[in-house]
Amino acid sequence: MRKIGIPEIEDIALGAALLGAGGGGDPYVGKLIAIGAVQECGPVTILDPDEVPDDALVVPIAMMGAPTVLCEKAIGGEEYKTLYETVSAFYGKPIYAFMPIEAGGVNSMLPIAAAARLGLPLVDCDGMGRAFPELQMVTFTIGGGSATPMAMVDEKGNSCIFRTVTNKWTEEMARAVTMACGGSVSVSLYAMEGRFMKEYGVHGIVTRSETLGSAIRKVKEVSDKTPEEAFLEITEGYKLFQGKICDVLRDVRNGFNFGKVLLDGIGDDKGRSAYVEFQNENLTAVVDGKLLATTPDLICLVDIETFIPVPTDALKYGKRVMVVGLKCFPLWRTEAGLKLVGPRYFGVDTDYIPLEERCKGGC
Repeated sequence: MRKIGIPEIEDIALGAALLGAGGGGDPYVGKLIAIGAVQECGPVTILDPDEVPDDALVVPIAMMGAPTVLCEKAIGGEEYKTLYETVSAFYGKPIYAFMPIEAGGVNSMLPIAAAARLGLPLVDCDGMGRAFPELQMVTFTIGGGSATPMAMVDEKGNSCIFRTVTNKWTEEMARAVTMACGGSVSVSLYAMEGRFMKEYGVHGIVTRSETLGSAIRKVKEVSDKTPEEAFLEITEGYKLFQGKICDVLRDVRNGFNFGKVLLDGIGDDKGRSAYVEFQNENLTAVVDGKLLATTPDLICLVDIETFIPVPTDALKYGKRVMVVGLKCFPLWRTEAGLKLVGPRYFGVDTDYIPLEERCKGGC
């Protein structure tokens, strides 16, 4: 048990933006929401999963929709209370703690803001260890957990709660409501008891985000390595490519950001070309026609000077980036995990091959 204040939020937002693999929303917007809540209501208590009673009700809080929309359609401030009251009334008992559903610039921050404003603790655990674009894509689905009853509320005060027969149906129905509400809503789903969260959650995600964020911020202070070497060491990352963005093809449809970023090589990669495709999060990285990384491994673009992660909605012509691959949470590499988030689910015509195997002999 410890407290999260503004310095910790700064590092968590930075580290979670890396783990968001390009998705999860703008870390700056999310950070402002969390900092504002902590300034008004005080620091948040963060709990290790093992500190949560087995029968306690733990509820993830998140934003659903296209991350670009949230930059223009902000959160109103009353959404957390509405979600709390709706879920508590349904289960007939109070919520013990909030938790993030994924790592990402916004969805790592909203649970902190909700916990601060409602005086609840935050659990150091999530359901992805990164970010994914669809609601059923969580480790809790692998464990047989249900996404519903799911509560949704928009900034105007519209709210609903519904149940579905599968988590995929939750995604389909919730996406339709999200579009009707303008492209983004606040949601609470996968309410669970502490024992289930301990068994199927990704433990330590908030702490890992904070550690990564702090290390990225101090990467140029490492004396015995270049900043790039230090960054790759602390993240355990694989350098896939370094280049200048020469084009970004982007489309918002069905509540998702779809697109492709094209890169011309610079430095050691001069004369080569690459592209990264995304659906909110980065899905594939291809260099000179060779597929070097696919979901569920993390594909991240970072600024070559600062190593600050660049989310998909911030990609722009001329920016110089390094494409980095990170290994995913082990449960995603199982048969059940790949059925949910493997490359073929996203229409990529290849079997999953772990990042470290694709990069054998150099990327």
